[in-house]
Amino acid sequence: MRLVIASCTVDYSGRLAAHLDLAKRVLMLKGDGSVLVHSEGGSYKPLNWMNSPCSLHIDEPDEDEQIDGVTEVWTVQAAKSDDRLIIRIHEVVSDIVEDLGVDPGLVKDGVEAHLQELLSDQIPTILGEGWSAIRREYPTPIGPVDLLVHDPDGRPVAIEVKRRGGVDGVEQLTRYLSLLSRDPLLVEISGVFAAQEITRQARTLAEDRGIRCVLLDYDAMRGLDDVENRLF
Repeated sequence: MRLVIASCTVDYSGRLAAHLDLAKRVLMLKGDGSVLVHSEGGSYKPLNWMNSPCSLHIDEPDEDEQIDGVTEVWTVQAAKSDDRLIIRIHEVVSDIVEDLGVDPGLVKDGVEAHLQELLSDQIPTILGEGWSAIRREYPTPIGPVDLLVHDPDGRPVAIEVKRRGGVDGVEQLTRYLSLLSRDPLLVEISGVFAAQEITRQARTLAEDRGIRCVLLDYDAMRGLDDVENRLF
């Protein structure tokens, strides 16, 4: 991991065009190759970024850029598209490189872990006839996917399990799908976002990205829900 605090401008071109005027920002260069540009505000979300796979080239500024005070020009080029991020460095305040090692991954709480286990055992019951489990905790470089299953047509599906499903969970599943789709054996992979409760914003985002949402009834999955004695 490399963290650079620097005064810089940022230009993005490709599917859209965006420009950030000169300001002090945090540039995060992660071990997987991705580059993120952060500001003081905006919570966890970067101002701009380039997902892996991509390449970074650092060049000397041209004459006009030198006159403007540019000291380095970073060009981040996407490997599979024309998307490009150009960062013009004016002044570096801090430059830190640290090997974070292998992350052990998120440890789920008891309910989420049990939901994942129950869902794995009840795939055809909950998702439908013809669905089958492949593996729990399917490994990826950015963490394990909760469940990898086959749909009735034999196509792979990644499932993210949450107790309360929010936008962060949908973003997490989206990252998994983007990474897994690069595997020739998983190119047709799709996603299912499963939770006891799913927020309206998360459902809207998931459906916009072609991700199916499934509500999980924890009591019914544990066999504690007496359907015959329900009033309604």
